[in-house]
Amino acid sequence: MTATETKVQTVMNKFAADHDRLDALFAEFRRLKRIDYPKAKENFKQFKFGLQRHIVWEEQILFPAFERHTGMRDMGPTAVMRAEHRQIGERLEAIHEKVRGADPDSDREEEALLQVLSQHNQKEEGVLYPALDRLLEEGEVVAAFEAMERVPEEAYATCCGKHG
Repeated sequence: MTATETKVQTVMNKFAADHDRLDALFAEFRRLKRIDYPKAKENFKQFKFGLQRHIVWEEQILFPAFERHTGMRDMGPTAVMRAEHRQIGERLEAIHEKVRGADPDSDREEEALLQVLSQHNQKEEGVLYPALDRLLEEGEVVAAFEAMERVPEEAYATCCGKHG
C-alpha cells in the first residue's frame, strides 16, 4: 500500500467531490430558475458561496503548497489557474447580477461560466490535484485540510477573484 492510499482523504478526492457538489448546485439552479425562482436563488447562493470558498482554499492553501514543492509560481500551472479564477469570478458576478434582479434569462452568462469552469476543473483534476497527492506528505495534507477549516467565512462570503 502506498502512502497516498493510506491517507484518510486525498486532495483529489476532497476537491473533485467539491467540484461535483458545486456542479449539482448549479445544475439545480439552472433547472429551477424558470419554475421556482426562490429555490433556484437559494441553490445559486450556495453555489456562489461554495465556489468562492473553493477558490480561496486553492489560492491560500493548495497553490502555495504546490509552489513550495515545485518552485513554480509565475509561469507554472498555478499562475494559469489564478488567471482562470479571475475569469470565473467575473462570469460568476455576471450571473449574480441577474439573480439579484430576479432575472432568469442568464443562459448566456451561465454558458460562459461553464465553459471556463469545465476547462479549469479538468486541469485541476488532471494535473494539480494528482501532483499534490504525489508531492505532499500525509501530515501536509492533514495540515492543509485543517487550515481550510480555519479560513474565516469573510474571506469568501462576498468576493470572488479579488483576493490574493
